[in-house]
Amino acid sequence: MFRPTGGRRRRLVWVAAALVSLALGVTAVVALTGGQGDVSNPDVEFNTTPPTLPSVPQPQTGAKRDAAMDDRFSWPVYGLTKARTRYLPLSRPLRPPFTVRWRLTGSILLEFPPVLCGGSLYLLKNNGALYSLSKRTGHVRWKVKLGYLAAASPACGHGTVYSVLLARGKGVRAGRVVATATDTGRTRWSRKLPSRSESSPLLDQGRLYFGTEDGTVYALRAADGSTRWTYRAGGAVKGALALDEGRLIFGDYGGQVTALSRADGHVLWKTGTSGGAFGLRSGNFYATPAIAYGRVYLGNTDGFVYSFAARTGKLAWRHHTGGYVYSSPAISDVLGGTVYAGSYDGKLYAFDARSGSVRWTRTAGGKISGGPVVIGDLVFYSNLSRKSTGAVGAATGKLVWSMGSGAFNPVISDGTRLYLNGYSTLYMLAEQGRSSSGTLTSAGRKARRDHLRAAAQRRHRRYVARRVAARRAQVHRILELHRRRIKVCFGSGRDRTCRLPRPPVCFAKDGGTVCRARKPA
Repeated sequence: MFRPTGGRRRRLVWVAAALVSLALGVTAVVALTGGQGDVSNPDVEFNTTPPTLPSVPQPQTGAKRDAAMDDRFSWPVYGLTKARTRYLPLSRPLRPPFTVRWRLTGSILLEFPPVLCGGSLYLLKNNGALYSLSKRTGHVRWKVKLGYLAAASPACGHGTVYSVLLARGKGVRAGRVVATATDTGRTRWSRKLPSRSESSPLLDQGRLYFGTEDGTVYALRAADGSTRWTYRAGGAVKGALALDEGRLIFGDYGGQVTALSRADGHVLWKTGTSGGAFGLRSGNFYATPAIAYGRVYLGNTDGFVYSFAARTGKLAWRHHTGGYVYSSPAISDVLGGTVYAGSYDGKLYAFDARSGSVRWTRTAGGKISGGPVVIGDLVFYSNLSRKSTGAVGAATGKLVWSMGSGAFNPVISDGTRLYLNGYSTLYMLAEQGRSSSGTLTSAGRKARRDHLRAAAQRRHRRYVARRVAARRAQVHRILELHRRRIKVCFGSGRDRTCRLPRPPVCFAKDGGTVCRARKPA
């Protein structure tokens, strides 16, 4: 029998250890990338016509100004549109500095934003309490306790607010769906669900659509809660459903994306991802999809952001981030179509809507869990780790504003004001010094000038700091070459000259010594 000697035994141990390390490294890479790579199929059908977007009323003047501004715009569902695009175009973009006009404080988590119908905001807190607020003053018109736990935005329309609950009572692992009158808070109808629900409801043509944790998708008659049809998915349906051209599209915790007929719930197409560990299973879809340009976009816990053809379900592209993608995407028409999504890797991504190529990334320094929102030409996002909210340029990704409050889904807007979700406080923000008609006051113009001047000063300080750092690095490099007696060679025509770099010029300044590189002779 072969018996290795001591030296040979040690070599075998080292070889085995190296093989184990290599295997662990490969396993780590596969785990981080899901065993799958990025894919881009830009030729998959892509409708270049920008999606139909809501119009924002123009600022009014005169005695009826306030009423007109209150009554002519709605943000009725999570994501603004039924396609959940999370994009509000503005003819006059909002610009910082923003000032807090009112706040609704509390200790209960605000994971999802309110909706807006007419002059009222409807906010469903995580403890299952539904609030009706004046959007102009923050005054609480009424509040009602619907259940014990909630994690969704309501939907509003036709004098009714529709809410879904994770738990209808303490210790009850089942929810319910409730229709509430917008004027009084009175319950119009309520229906118990056999499972929990955190799927923000969609209201369309007299029907209410949402999913539940047992994988059931419901289509209910909005007037009385009666069932029109149901569908059973292969996993929990936690995100909201998106609607486009009669197709209801959603992802589930079985890793599948499904399109159903709005009319009767029959399956139009279904596709999996196989982007999970080792490429052998699918990740989970928590994010709400967004639909535009004939494509559906959504993120997965396997770290990928996906795009599928909305008509057929064919994979158009996928791009891997460095962490879970719980963030529901936003889509704007910037640069011919851009998709924005956050990741647990601490970055906000802007993708080309057609090809999936990365246009820019913004490092937030913490997990981005909620979905970004595009208001005009600004992308708002919340940082879960830092409990803050920021706004960046939609085309550039450059930070233009931030606030030390926020966690999940950042803001909604009526085109003039912002309604920002803090961790447990709802804020109404307006442009500093701007009247409710949308025009700048003299104080506002001064505040705008001060803001622009301060921004210019910050840019100048950064420029000077870069110049100083570059000069110091040059001096350090020259001194190091002198110390090591290394010559620098350069050519001039056919001649080549090598010499030691000229020593820097040093002089006293402000009680210290400053050295600068000599200019070439």
